[in-house]
Amino acid sequence: MRTLVIGDIHGGFKALEQVLFRGKITPNDKLIFLGDYIDGWSGSVEVVSFLIELAKQNTCVFLRGNHDDLAHHWLKTGELNETWLQHGGQSSIDAYRKLSEEEIDPHLRFYESLLNYFIDKENRLFVHAGFTNMHGPQQEYSANMVYWDRTLWETAMATDENLSQKDKRFPKRLKLFNEIFIGHTPTTRIDKTQPVNRINVWNIDTGAAFKGPLSMIDVDTKEVFQSDPLWKLYPDENGRN
Repeated sequence: MRTLVIGDIHGGFKALEQVLFRGKITPNDKLIFLGDYIDGWSGSVEVVSFLIELAKQNTCVFLRGNHDDLAHHWLKTGELNETWLQHGGQSSIDAYRKLSEEEIDPHLRFYESLLNYFIDKENRLFVHAGFTNMHGPQQEYSANMVYWDRTLWETAMATDENLSQKDKRFPKRLKLFNEIFIGHTPTTRIDKTQPVNRINVWNIDTGAAFKGPLSMIDVDTKEVFQSDPLWKLYPDENGRN
């Protein structure tokens, strides 16, 4: 059984189908999704509906992303967040307004069931963004930090890879887990369209919300599977650009 981690999808349903096909997914594979299923491309509703069905045949772990949390809040309360609208939220609003309450209900249950983080038996952490507490996400000061924080990735990027973990200057947060898998901060910001490894942190968000591909990685072998760049799959749309 493989354990495969999928980065931020952002409504790119065609990319999700493509990357799972290219990875030759079988019911024996465990799939860990790092969150941000929606907002950006036009397939947000299709993505969530597909994942609900996928979990009936595969072992799936669904983590909560900041965009998922914002959409869930809107679906429950009707309150609009202007910042969310400026960062892809309008595409999800447009899609959900076409659905009935009965059709939206399983999506609400999906959003409510999302995990803030997941730690496996090999002491590998899977989290959408990061964490700030030096004792780990279990003791985070504010629960929403795990799907908003960027400082963990910034710390990993700034750490000298030749620095020994025994060195007092080595970041304590990075010592807590054997490996950490995150999304949230696109690797395209550093001109990379592949997952990026720094120290023991793997960033799987390869910019699918913008012009990058959707990525999936085997946590054991580090084999990477990718979709086409999203703008090629949705040539008449702009994503979050």
